[in-house]
Amino acid sequence: MGSLLSALCKIAGHSSEDDAGVNVFHSVDNWQRHFMAVKDSTQLMAIDFAASWCGPCKFMEPAVRAMFVKIDVDELPEVSREFGIETMPTFVLVKRGKEVDRVVGPDEDELEKTVAKHREASTTCT
Repeated sequence: MGSLLSALCKIAGHSSEDDAGVNVFHSVDNWQRHFMAVKDSTQLMAIDFAASWCGPCKFMEPAVRAMFVKIDVDELPEVSREFGIETMPTFVLVKRGKEVDRVVGPDEDELEKTVAKHREASTTCT
């Protein structure tokens, strides 16, 4: 599953990367710069809204490490509110700056299917 989104955009200097290369944002300004830089792209961006204390988030961590931009809801509550995040983990899929789908909860199979569905749409449509 780690290869599903291996081509995610990475904007240098706008985030930190964890040891698996996942963009992790620690400030609203950096998140907004990143989002504005990629919002017109047809490439799918997947955002993992999680919290360090969340058990289901920790359960999903291995499936998420190679695929997502990561937002900690406690560090960036403004961004979490902007996306209407109420449950963690929530995985938001964004294309051209708009949400195209989301998966709520620790369902690895559903996450993989949803990402694959939208990734396929990215490669077949312009």
